[in-house]
Amino acid sequence: MTTPNGMTAQEFARGRFVRQGNRFTDLITADGRSGYPAEPGRYRLFVSYACPWAHRTLIVRRLLGLEDAIGVGVVDPIRDERGWRFPDHDPVTKAVFLSELYLASDPSFDGRYTVPCVWDTVNGRLVTNDYPAITTTMETEFTALHRPGAPDLYPEALRPEIDELNDLVYSTVNNGVYKAGFATSQEAYEEAFDALFATLDQLEERLSTRRYLLGDALTEADVRLYPTLARFDAVYYSHFKCNLRRLTDYPNLWGYARDLYSIPAFGETTNFDHIKRHYYGTHPNINPTGIVPKGPLIDWTAPHGRENLSAG
Repeated sequence: MTTPNGMTAQEFARGRFVRQGNRFTDLITADGRSGYPAEPGRYRLFVSYACPWAHRTLIVRRLLGLEDAIGVGVVDPIRDERGWRFPDHDPVTKAVFLSELYLASDPSFDGRYTVPCVWDTVNGRLVTNDYPAITTTMETEFTALHRPGAPDLYPEALRPEIDELNDLVYSTVNNGVYKAGFATSQEAYEEAFDALFATLDQLEERLSTRRYLLGDALTEADVRLYPTLARFDAVYYSHFKCNLRRLTDYPNLWGYARDLYSIPAFGETTNFDHIKRHYYGTHPNINPTGIVPKGPLIDWTAPHGRENLSAG
């Protein structure tokens, strides 16, 4: 049974939003030991431009130059009780709804049909919808297919620090906005709200002396934070009631977000039309009229002035 938001009833236990677990968690490996070798042209990544978890897979695919190696299928931003739908149909799998691919892979699946997910065109099944692993798989298992000079987004020496920061950001920021927006009790909402802004305050301080979260080079940590920042003022501030401060009220976070947006892999995969139409149009218990606001008017291309920050 699902709620009007498409979330299972269990996800609203005690007024707190609990995200559904990932059903498909097979691994794609460089040596093929998993049965899914990292071969060019074999896999198809399904995304929504509206979804922050999917957005970060598009960013990494672009940064690493994997556009020719990993195909992409994009769903329509408006999702109904049938789940994500392709604007016409997916030209590779011929599916009209993403649910068709989930049920082809597991006919007993009864959860939400989520993006991002990766389809194996050889075996005709989903390999993974494990969104935290999809980007790190691209970074560590597809290295032979990276473009020359591609950044090392998940350097081995920094992985413990990246993972620790990612855990905090996921719990309180990436998923924290959802915990606030989908809370059904005042206590759960305020708990998520307070944790969100406590972490944003920490990140604001962290970015006062360094250009990126881990210093002077982009990492997986930046990729994971950015999609939430990109959606913050347009959606989360009002729609999810995360309204203590706007992103534009944080000098360092706002400059950092614009710095990332200026990189084509970030900016050119940021689709504010899809983002706003999805959030405001698919949560009837939060926005029953379905009206999509015209604002806010924000200049993401304004100079950010962060080029000369040290590594911290």
